[in-house]
Amino acid sequence: MADLITVDDPDDPRLRDYTGLTDVELRRRREPAEGLFIAEGEKVIRRARQAGYEMRSMLLSAKWVDVMRDVIEDVPAPVYAVSPDLAERVTGYHVHRGALASMQRKPLPEAEQLLEGARRVAIMESVNDHTNIGAIFRSAAALGMDAVLLSPDCADPLYRRSVKVSMGAVFSVPYARLETWPRGLEAVRHTGFKILALTPDEKATSIDDAAPHRIERVALMLGAEGDGLSVQALMAADEWVRIPMAHGVDSLNVGAAAAVAFYAVTAGRPRD
Repeated sequence: MADLITVDDPDDPRLRDYTGLTDVELRRRREPAEGLFIAEGEKVIRRARQAGYEMRSMLLSAKWVDVMRDVIEDVPAPVYAVSPDLAERVTGYHVHRGALASMQRKPLPEAEQLLEGARRVAIMESVNDHTNIGAIFRSAAALGMDAVLLSPDCADPLYRRSVKVSMGAVFSVPYARLETWPRGLEAVRHTGFKILALTPDEKATSIDDAAPHRIERVALMLGAEGDGLSVQALMAADEWVRIPMAHGVDSLNVGAAAAVAFYAVTAGRPRD
């Protein structure tokens, strides 16, 4: 059973994992270096534990102690009970959900390891917005993608905002980083995947006509909001595909586009 410790000093060194959570640049550097990430809210904390992540500690406002009692009784990590005001002073924002947990990261697998048993893979290039990362992972989990590969400059899927937006789906879909870009795509192709680049370009094939759900092994590549895929990534793809648009709309944001494309990859759309 965890120790329940009441803390009333925002400078208490035991709360260090939770300091400055609104400082994005600081947390982006610090969390991977120290091997931790922050899970926010009851559901996300429970999903992180179910996925096998080890808890370092938990920070709770008083009214959440009873809600999380079963977790407190099941983990050896310390649990710090604080007032809502102190939680805000430590983290830098009002913790609406009243529960935070510092979790230990797991070593990332190699891309080749993930590809061995996969048939449907998402690849992201330069997606550096944490909200988009979280939304894409949530769609990947919901629609049955087997794995996600990230270019070296993609945002951290375990950053607090990404985890929160995904509702913990980042714990459900295995992911890895490609060490080189776009050269790392060759390893994907050599494993037997056909690489499809999602783009609004008029020269691209309609995703309905490409019928990715009928391809034995398919990797769908997505680019960042606005810029889309780089020329190098497009040239490295086996085929360009686009989502048909109506009413003069030229494209969807990357989160919405990913959901539509993942459905096409995993299930396809009924044709007349």
